[in-house]
Amino acid sequence: MRPHENLDIWKKAVELSIQIYGITKNFPKEELYGLSSQMRRAAVSVTANIAEGAARQTKVEFRQFLFIARGSLSELATEFHIAGKLGYISHEEAVKPEKLFDDIGAMLTAFIKKF
Repeated sequence: MRPHENLDIWKKAVELSIQIYGITKNFPKEELYGLSSQMRRAAVSVTANIAEGAARQTKVEFRQFLFIARGSLSELATEFHIAGKLGYISHEEAVKPEKLFDDIGAMLTAFIKKF
């Protein structure tokens, strides 16, 4: 097993990415290369940076990738908010991802402080 696959934070980030892909597939066609694509890239970036950091040689390097993941999470949360304001996301669709934003954000902050 790869080191990141044992991390609950990585598992939650994968779950968030899957949810974002599911939500954005229903966005208007004109958003295919806009907001939809950007949200998907940001969601995958959170997951990928956690994985890449976990594979690094030092805690300092891991910490740096956690900072990048946290930045991508903030970017995604902002895009998610904009999509909601545009009416692309219903209140019901927003509940689970918003909980994951909070959980992952808290976990990233805790990991960063740990290192």
